[in-house]
Amino acid sequence: MAMAMEFHRGRLIDHVHLRVADLNASKRFYQAVLTALGMPEALVEGPDFFYVDELYVNAADDYVTRVHVAFQAKDRAMVEAFYKAALGAGGSDHGAPGERPYHPGYYAAFVIDPDGNNIEAVFHGPFTRSADDVVIRPAAA
Repeated sequence: MAMAMEFHRGRLIDHVHLRVADLNASKRFYQAVLTALGMPEALVEGPDFFYVDELYVNAADDYVTRVHVAFQAKDRAMVEAFYKAALGAGGSDHGAPGERPYHPGYYAAFVIDPDGNNIEAVFHGPFTRSADDVVIRPAAA
């Protein structure tokens, strides 16, 4: 019998910072994949950066990053939409949507973004969420 797994999200990572060679190419890529993942918020932009939630991306003036980032998907269809959007927005295949051996129900797709980062969308199987998101506000003085 498989052991039930409980996942906690939103407690460990404050933000992920990617440094990219072509900000406009990255902006097109991330706007496409985040839209496919159901993120209704528009990217917040400045002259040499953009961000949404915990993801911050800026134009590199020296080195670019090479990291793995996994985005949460609400279901298998969202993983598939992510993969299609990523390939259509300049990403390259690094693992088509499918079951992975990491744990029962792990369904994911992997792409390489325009700067060589390994980007994943993952659905861990049916789940309930304790909250849709975490809202952080400054404490009253």
